[in-house]
Amino acid sequence: MLLIWLPWRAADAAPPSLLHEGWRARGRFLAVHLGAACLYSLLHVVLMVAMRHGVYALLGEVYDYGPPIERFVYELRKDMLSYALFIGVFWGVRSLREARETPLRPVSFDIRDGTRLIRAPLGDILAATSAGNYVEFVLADGRRPLMRVTLAAVEGELARFGFVRTHRGWLVNAARMTGLRPEGSGDWTVELGALEAPLSRRYSEALERLRAA
Repeated sequence: MLLIWLPWRAADAAPPSLLHEGWRARGRFLAVHLGAACLYSLLHVVLMVAMRHGVYALLGEVYDYGPPIERFVYELRKDMLSYALFIGVFWGVRSLREARETPLRPVSFDIRDGTRLIRAPLGDILAATSAGNYVEFVLADGRRPLMRVTLAAVEGELARFGFVRTHRGWLVNAARMTGLRPEGSGDWTVELGALEAPLSRRYSEALERLRAA
């Protein structure tokens, strides 16, 4: 069970999505899986040798493992394949589970501007910005309807569909981003066509998500 638990934990700690998140994330991916694979092989060899010593002792014989380094390298090559197989199975099962649990992307979002209802396609919403007790939605056609709601509530509705909080007062549609411009001191500007939104250095996760979008 321990030999199965180890690659399962490694698959959870370093998912394949890390390969799309920059060199640091890729380095973490390689370090986790190389370390886990070596530990997996070491545990396998230790358990195998211990069991063989026990069986040979019951038969009144002595088990000779052979040159330890050469034997370990030989077993490591085989264990790399079984480790990769376990990892592939775990990721495959997780992908199927996530596919079943992922909600269907809505085609529109209802903006209640006073007594008026605006059913805006998600792709037409460039950004949402806090305006006192309201949220102002910036639409692709130039309209800026207001809705009495908090930006946090809007983020809760739209974050899973690609909207990213870049500033305490801004939420942007990553799919509509056309550029990123550094402003110094760690701050950035998100270009959404003619619209520009601030990206605070406090929202480093948002920067990574937008770069990967």
